[in-house]
Amino acid sequence: MKKLGELLKHIIVPMVTPFTRDGQGIDFKVTEKLIEHLIFKNYCDSILVAGTTGEFNTLLYDERVELFKFVKKVVAGRRPLLAGTGAASTKETVSLIKKAEEFGYDAAMVVAPYFCKPTQEGIFMHFKTIAQSTSLPIMLYNIPLFTGVNIDPLTVNRLAEFKNILGIKDEAGINPTQMTEYARVTPDHFTVYNGDDIMVLCGMVQGAAGVVSGGSHVIGDKMRNMIELFLAGKVKEAEKIHQALDPFFKSLGPVGGVNPIPGLKAAIEFMGIPVGPPRLPLVESTKEEKESIKRHLIQLSII
Repeated sequence: MKKLGELLKHIIVPMVTPFTRDGQGIDFKVTEKLIEHLIFKNYCDSILVAGTTGEFNTLLYDERVELFKFVKKVVAGRRPLLAGTGAASTKETVSLIKKAEEFGYDAAMVVAPYFCKPTQEGIFMHFKTIAQSTSLPIMLYNIPLFTGVNIDPLTVNRLAEFKNILGIKDEAGINPTQMTEYARVTPDHFTVYNGDDIMVLCGMVQGAAGVVSGGSHVIGDKMRNMIELFLAGKVKEAEKIHQALDPFFKSLGPVGGVNPIPGLKAAIEFMGIPVGPPRLPLVESTKEEKESIKRHLIQLSII
C-alpha cells in the first residue's frame, strides 16, 4: 500500500459542493464544471469529495452517495479521489466508507466523531471499527474547533498500528505544533497533512506532506509554486507568496464567524463558476465581505 503522500501528493482540494440557488439540491452540471476547472488549471493533485468544505454535514446520506458516484465518473481516473466519509455515528461512517470503496475511491478521510464528545478510548474504538470494515487507505481528520474533541498524539500512535490508517489531516491553526507531535509518535509510512491554508509553510517545516487547501480552488497555481519553491530550498521566495496570499485567506472568514465556506464560494463565483450559496444554517457572505474578497482577488491578479 502506497504512502498517502505518494498517492495524494502535495495539494488536496476539498471540493465545495455546488448547490442550486434555493439550496434544495446539488447542481451536478456546475459540479462537473468545477471539476474540469480544478483539473485543467492543475490546481490540485487530488480531490476530496464531501469534506468540511463540501458541507458534508448538511448533505443527506443519499446525496453524499450520489455525489461520490458522480465525481468518480467525471474525474475518470485523472486525479486520485478521497471520499469524506465521516459522520457523527460509527455505524453511518462505516456505511459511507463501504460505498466509497464500492465506487473505487483511492482513500477515505474520516473526521473525528463530533457533538457527543467521546473520550480518547471512544475515538480509538470509532476509528478501529472503521478501519476493520474496509480495505481503503484512511486519513484521520482532526478539527477540534468543529468537533469539540482533539485526536491526541498517543491515540494517533495507537491507530497507526492498523495497516490501512495511513495518515492524518490536522487543522493546524488550532494547535500549530501538534503536527510535529504526530510525526514524532507515528511510523515512517504515516503521513501528516496540514488542513489550514494559512499554515502551509509552518506545516511543511514540521514534516507535513502538503495541505488540504480550500483556497486552492482559486489560487492553486500560487499554492503549488509556493510549495515547490519551499521544497527547492528557496524559502524567501516561498515566504513572499505566503505573505501575498495571507490577506486573501483571512478575508474568507466572516465577521463574527469562523467558517470560510461562504467566502470561498463567493470567491469561486467571482471566477465565473456559479457554485451557489452554502446551505443553511450557513448564509451567504455579505455585500461588504464579497467586496473585500473581490478586492483581494484583483490584487492577486486572479480576476
